[in-house]
Amino acid sequence: MRDLYIKNGQGFILVYSLVNQQSFQDIKPMRDQIIRVKRYERVPMILVGNKVDLEGEREVSFGEGKALAEEWSCPFMETSAKNKASVDELFAEIVRQMNYAAQPNGDEPCCASCAIL
Repeated sequence: MRDLYIKNGQGFILVYSLVNQQSFQDIKPMRDQIIRVKRYERVPMILVGNKVDLEGEREVSFGEGKALAEEWSCPFMETSAKNKASVDELFAEIVRQMNYAAQPNGDEPCCASCAIL
């Protein structure tokens, strides 16, 4: 079922918890699955560390997230859903990426939907 959502999605926000190292590790196979299903490396995607409001409980450093995003060639942000820190900017950025990727180049058909997992 997840493959179908990925196949039809135009952009992806990969979110892990800054206070849970395991969630950071678990996000890597998700990105691999997206690339496998889409059969394309340059899928609009943002890596997001959430719960920045819990700085004292942090298990994943800013540097770790930034390094992974650089490895994947995607933007990186830290947010807080609790106090809405950088949430609007996050969605604006993924929409910007999706709009840029949807520019017709004659080779690829444009998708008709967006899935946020």
